[in-house]
Amino acid sequence: MEKVLTRYIQPDGVPLDARAYERAGGYESVRKALRMAPKDVTETVKQSNLRGRGGAGFPTGMKWSFVPTGPNAPRPKYLCANADEMEPGTFKDRLLLESAPHQLIEGMILAAYAIAADVAYIFIRGEYILAIERLQKALAEAYEAGYLGKNIQGSAFSLEMYVHASGGRYMCGEETGLLNALEGKRANPRTKPPFPQVSGLFGKPTIVQNVETLSNLPHIINNGPEWFKKLSKSEDSGTKLYGVSGKVKQPGLWELPMGTTIRELLEEHAGGMREGLAFRGVLPGGASTDFLTAEHLDVKMDFGGVQKAGSRLGTGTMIVLDDRTCPVGMVRNLEHFFAQESCGWCTPCWSGLSWSEQLLTSIEEGRGKPDDLEKLEFICKFCAPGNTFCALAPGAVEPLQSALKYFREDFGRHIQAQHCPWR
Repeated sequence: MEKVLTRYIQPDGVPLDARAYERAGGYESVRKALRMAPKDVTETVKQSNLRGRGGAGFPTGMKWSFVPTGPNAPRPKYLCANADEMEPGTFKDRLLLESAPHQLIEGMILAAYAIAADVAYIFIRGEYILAIERLQKALAEAYEAGYLGKNIQGSAFSLEMYVHASGGRYMCGEETGLLNALEGKRANPRTKPPFPQVSGLFGKPTIVQNVETLSNLPHIINNGPEWFKKLSKSEDSGTKLYGVSGKVKQPGLWELPMGTTIRELLEEHAGGMREGLAFRGVLPGGASTDFLTAEHLDVKMDFGGVQKAGSRLGTGTMIVLDDRTCPVGMVRNLEHFFAQESCGWCTPCWSGLSWSEQLLTSIEEGRGKPDDLEKLEFICKFCAPGNTFCALAPGAVEPLQSALKYFREDFGRHIQAQHCPWR
């Protein structure tokens, strides 16, 4: 299979410097794009059918088209790379940040050129210390080579780019929470509309894009949209970084065609379950997605396939549940995380998630009551889409609502026996 995202990643993980990156074909897309009109860059990305790799899956080129253009458009315009990778079980962007920083910078230059952005930020979680160091080094090299700053490569396009290390919080991964944090405010979500494309950072037009999404752009510009579409096994174009964690033989991360099945990921790439353990379920797209079970092993890991099965592709990084791990305890651990990370902006989130954690703790510790399951189901409805200010709470209850659906008898065993059967 042709490598796209991992093309520039060396076996030792040490990134290429700017000159070595150029010799390998890096920044060629920037030189090519600067000979194109910005609208043609956007149209090329539209035709490629690149969808956001951060979880929502919104078409990238369409997102850019909402940014005001022309001489009367507000200035400055901003581009933000969302590198605040705090979803439990997700570690795909870290590989790109640490091992191919120039690829991200190149993709950001292309996106900034397409929307006529003046300033770009890489908003990264503060714990990614190695990634921050390597990004800062790569930025300095890109400036020195003339790919950033004034009149890039002798063109009329100028762009300043900065690394911003976040103070933390899961809420910073939500695009408007990220923008508030970047402005020095508390990372609360904003009302939509207006959307960031029209009124974002400091009230100016802004695009927020995931690291993996941006890293695809140089290859699309270099090779064309039809090439990108043919890399996939499904109607969703390109390749995808898929990850697997849990009690499998070979946890890891692989670049594979979009639409690779869950079975192939688990059995061929992750090596299957560890000896003595059996598969029970999987969160296919990180911690904030619904469980799928053995009946779904042949589901394609693309946006449509996973949604049809009753979950979401999310980040494409799977968390596997085995038959020796308590599903109640696993879900309680996740709800503990989400309850801690709620910004407290809306009642269903701060109240509902804390309540769910308390109920799950009671069940896990042998103090559960039969009507606790009805209360948990109520919380899932209480936190459903449309009832909260942002998507944190609806995502947080996805593993809970699906665990109640697929593993309900396990909850019942806890309540009936008044202890956790796995202890």
